[in-house]
Amino acid sequence: MANVKLNPVFLQMRGNIGDLVFKRYRGRVIVARKPDLSNIEPSPAQLAQRELFRQAALYGKLALADSQLHSLYEQAAAEKGLPVFALTVADYFHAPEIDEIDLQAYNGNVGEEIVVYAHDNVAVNQVQVSLRDENDQLMENGLATEEPAGSGRWVYSALTQAPYRATVRVVVTASDLPGGATISTVEKEVESPISPNQG
Repeated sequence: MANVKLNPVFLQMRGNIGDLVFKRYRGRVIVARKPDLSNIEPSPAQLAQRELFRQAALYGKLALADSQLHSLYEQAAAEKGLPVFALTVADYFHAPEIDEIDLQAYNGNVGEEIVVYAHDNVAVNQVQVSLRDENDQLMENGLATEEPAGSGRWVYSALTQAPYRATVRVVVTASDLPGGATISTVEKEVESPISPNQG
């Protein structure tokens, strides 16, 4: 790809001029020839992808119409050197990632903490934690708190006493601003202080 010094008049241009397409990316103007798609019949997969892009663009418009979300995306876009609308679309396609579920401090007792580390290309909106017993019955369910804010470290305090020497399944769901979600599951055999001979 050749590097061409454009007349300052062209530096502010976006869109089409004849067969040329002008785009801004990371502070630079990119000029490309408009593709000729007139004789190409899109496949079902391509049509599905176009619909996905349509939904992503719709989310971007709605997000930027919300003053709070607009501000958040504007700040993130400035940090990444990306156009703000492009970042909203990219965020729609990018679900959060759960890096680790730390159960070291959890041993089946009320008040013990489960720590989740998660990140996203813009922001993790919420982290939900569910505890299930050996029969996959729900013991409890709730939202973790990010401590400290913006750190990617989410803390959940158990509300239910686990049965003695039970295997507890911890299911974590991390969600981002567009609603994309990632689920991760770990198990731990806990030795809570309540035994069949106590109480």
